[in-house]
Amino acid sequence: MKLKTIDGKTTSIDDEKLDGLRAGMRGEVLTEDSPGYDEARTIWNAMIDRKPAIIVCCQGVADVMQAVRFAADNGLLTAVHGGGHNIAGNAVCDGGVMIDLSQMKSVRVDPAARRVWVEPGATLGDLDRETQAFNFTVPTGINSTTGVAGLTLGGGFGWTTRKFGLTIDNLVAADVVTADGRLVRASASENEDLFWALRGGGGNFGVVTAFEFQLHELGPEVLAGLVVHPFSAAAAVLKEYSRIAESAPDELTCWVVMRQAPPLPFLPEEWHGREVLVLAICYAGDIVEGEKVAAELRSVGKPIADVVGPTPFVGWQQAFDPLLTPGARNYWKSHDLVALPDEAIDVILDGVATLPGPECEIFIGHIGGAAGRVAADATAFPQRNSHFVLNVHTRWREPGDDKAFIAWARNLFEAASPHGAGTAYVNFMPGDEGDRVKNAYGASYERLARAKGRYDPGNMFRMNQNIQPSA
Repeated sequence: MKLKTIDGKTTSIDDEKLDGLRAGMRGEVLTEDSPGYDEARTIWNAMIDRKPAIIVCCQGVADVMQAVRFAADNGLLTAVHGGGHNIAGNAVCDGGVMIDLSQMKSVRVDPAARRVWVEPGATLGDLDRETQAFNFTVPTGINSTTGVAGLTLGGGFGWTTRKFGLTIDNLVAADVVTADGRLVRASASENEDLFWALRGGGGNFGVVTAFEFQLHELGPEVLAGLVVHPFSAAAAVLKEYSRIAESAPDELTCWVVMRQAPPLPFLPEEWHGREVLVLAICYAGDIVEGEKVAAELRSVGKPIADVVGPTPFVGWQQAFDPLLTPGARNYWKSHDLVALPDEAIDVILDGVATLPGPECEIFIGHIGGAAGRVAADATAFPQRNSHFVLNVHTRWREPGDDKAFIAWARNLFEAASPHGAGTAYVNFMPGDEGDRVKNAYGASYERLARAKGRYDPGNMFRMNQNIQPSA
């Protein structure tokens, strides 16, 4: 069998070596002719259609160690698949080895210690289901099918970030299989440089086989929901939104989504398919107090619909799942924004006015709060001053539309660049932004490169927003 190496060449793996790999595994080793191969290599973003030579389906830490050693000993191109939700598609490689962690989905909660241990194949839905059974949460993202591992390693932000910090701010420790096949523990007192790098540095340093998070009390209900405005009112609504969001208490988070309205049951039918602006509100605190705090946002303009109210937190975490199902082609471009000035609003609105398709959207993530009060050098996450994240989310179905849809996203990204902070949320970066990685990490990059040089000097883990190792 021919496999691709990390230097772009090919090498031969004979049946004896492959049988040896299989013999040391609890999980399966799939090749192109194996049942389940196509299912295992298929990920969320339908633009990614790659064929690994071998897929190693791990069921435990020993399997991961075995897979990493096999790949390292043979110098093979290696990809690591957790939840498979990453926009860039780095979970899959062509011709190399794909280490598939998707079967490692255990989530264990210790309510007394306020800790949860999570395996790398678990999704946000898996995590929420277990933690909410005890009215606890870990601050994560906004889509329940996202993988915990990829989200965490890139930083992680969502509905409760302003109250409880980024996902990485709540990471207590991680078990990591490094490029030499060793299992090490990273925490504030063990392999501290690795622990720092994992918190924002992506999958550059090894394969995380377990995450330990601290828990926070929340739920089972929160005040959450949508306020939908006509796009004709978007300029006025965004200006008021910017003002209110800048001074909002930590408990209040409001994201903005601008797109053609899907056929939501609470929207009048005449609005289906028309451009709208949606305020997505979540209050991570007392519901009665939340009603008072959210009242100002809800009083802006004359909305088409307002469906904010007490709702199960688990349900709210799944509210946007129908808009992010697998099988569509996706391309994103993103900026960190320290503020949302009128000039940036004008650029964004111009972009919405030229949406290329019904599934495309622009959203503004509302962060700051507790996440913004962490020291800039405490973790590898590069941008603690950003109050907003702008994401241009292009989504379509037909390969023949690739050029036009991608061009729209790139043009809007360039137009918004003068208002960006220069850094970027690496989880939102597509696969063609390798030249942006150094700037995206800003002041963290050189320290990350040193950690990479220590834990992965040969750059085995390069299927990511790659950091080049330094001595």
